[in-house]
Amino acid sequence: MLLAAGFTLAALAGAGTQHFTVTAEFEPAPGGKGNAAVAVSFSPTAPSLRINEAPAPRLVLDPGQVVLDDRQPPAKTVAVDPETVKGLDLALPVRFPVALRASAKGSTLVKGEVVYFYCSKAEAWCRRGKTPVEFEVKAP
Repeated sequence: MLLAAGFTLAALAGAGTQHFTVTAEFEPAPGGKGNAAVAVSFSPTAPSLRINEAPAPRLVLDPGQVVLDDRQPPAKTVAVDPETVKGLDLALPVRFPVALRASAKGSTLVKGEVVYFYCSKAEAWCRRGKTPVEFEVKAP
C-alpha cells in the first residue's frame, strides 16, 4: 500500500512578495491501477490573485529523483490578458499525473517545482511563479 504526506513551501514572486502558499501531496493510483498524481494546492494571500487556467500550471520533477515518471501532457503556449484570463478554482487542488516506478521501494522524499502563471485583476498584472515543492512517496 502507498501512503502520502505533503509539505508546505511558500511561493515567492515579484519583488520578494509572497503571493501564494503552495502544498504538494502524493496521491497513489486508485486500487493500484492507472496513474497516481501529485496534488498541488494554492492558497492566495489576497482575494484578487488567481492562478491562470491557461497556460496551465506544470510540475517539474527533480531530474535526480528515481521514484516517479511524469505523465503530464505536453505544455501549450498561450497569450495572457489580465482582463480576460480565467482562473482555476483554488478550492480544489491541481492534480499532475505521475506513475510510480516499479523499482520504487520504501519511503522517498521527492523534490520538484511548480511553474504557474497568475494574475491580479485588481491591479491588472500577470506574473510567472515558480515554487519548489517536496512530498513524500511511500512505496511497498
